[in-house]
Amino acid sequence: MASSYMTSQGDTWDLMAYDLYGDERYMRYLIEANWPLLDLLVFPSGIRINVPDIPEDAAEDVPFWREDDTGDDPPTEEKLYEQPP
Repeated sequence: MASSYMTSQGDTWDLMAYDLYGDERYMRYLIEANWPLLDLLVFPSGIRINVPDIPEDAAEDVPFWREDDTGDDPPTEEKLYEQPP
């Protein structure tokens, strides 16, 4: 079940992922669940963040920017800016 988190001054995507999930590599799931906030790098206090559950099949050894259906090649620019479903 997804929950929410209220930011503190100075929070960042990776810091929130570390605090919420125990590992900054899961920041992908925070970003995808809060796409309109993508432009914020350092958060002010009082922003409500959706906190999704981590899928059981989450890739643990590959950073999300290296995941690609075509192999080890980095994703294209088009794929980087693709809106999540």
